[in-house]
Amino acid sequence: MKKLILPLFLICVAMGVTWGAVYYTGRPAPLVVQGQVEATQIDLASKVPGRVTELYVDDGDQVKKGQLLFVLDSPEIRAKLSQAQAAVDAAGSMRDKAFKGARDEEVQAARNMRNKARAGLELAEKTHARIKRLYEDGVLPAQKLDEAVARLKAGRETARAAEASYAMARKGARIEDKNASVAMVNQAAGARAEVEAYLDETRMKSPIDGEIADVIVDPGELAATGYPVVSIIDLTDVWVTFNLREDLMADIAMGKVIQGRFPALGDRVLDLKINYIAALGDFATWHSTKTAGEFDLKTFEVRAVPQAPESGEALPALRPGMSCVVLWDQN
Repeated sequence: MKKLILPLFLICVAMGVTWGAVYYTGRPAPLVVQGQVEATQIDLASKVPGRVTELYVDDGDQVKKGQLLFVLDSPEIRAKLSQAQAAVDAAGSMRDKAFKGARDEEVQAARNMRNKARAGLELAEKTHARIKRLYEDGVLPAQKLDEAVARLKAGRETARAAEASYAMARKGARIEDKNASVAMVNQAAGARAEVEAYLDETRMKSPIDGEIADVIVDPGELAATGYPVVSIIDLTDVWVTFNLREDLMADIAMGKVIQGRFPALGDRVLDLKINYIAALGDFATWHSTKTAGEFDLKTFEVRAVPQAPESGEALPALRPGMSCVVLWDQN
């Protein structure tokens, strides 16, 4: 009996080894999914065309928010600013004229015309009174009385017109004219502010803290409207982008933490927290599910943010373009 125990034991061990080998060789290997590190990148361009005259940064420089990066020269903008300033000055003069009213000489002339009209009216009234008496005494015909009455009416109208002209000269421009002059000043000031805003675009400052990724336009070259001159990367805002087949999406959820290996960091493994899942699948085709091909598997973009180690150690410096490898268990 003892002689049979050892052979039976060896047989059991051999069967176990064989079963384990069959199990592990038949088990599908984890799928290797490769992602790429990305970061916020800003391409700085001007709203106005101009020639780059000053460039204060170079590739790889660290910049601070508000730091002057480059200066453009735009003679056209300077000319438009001169025109806008001249329009502001002209509108201001018109406004001052409207509020100040007529000149002293104009007021004096209107006063003299009023006094002359008053004297003429006084003479017309006296003449009318004399001729009326003579007409009533039968000395003068009715024609003379009619002429005196006409001169009296004309004198009165002339006096009223002179009084109105004098009052207008003293009062100055109408309130509508004053409001219109103020509106013209505001319109000219707005045009100048618009040109000044364009002029500010010729002095480009950094909107963020970051690193200069690329200087696209060199000094002396012409930068077109909207064409990037400098590109800045924010290395504090990085994430990893994966393009996953739709048959892998069952294990994906917002907030899930996966582990990624970074070959550029000596195969260091970091936790990645999923914070974005594309709402629509891409039309890129990975492969058909069957040889005959019933349908193709599409891909979905998934983004994950590196998490700081629990030990409190700072995150390593991740740079755009670095690869990230995730072993996806397909069991």
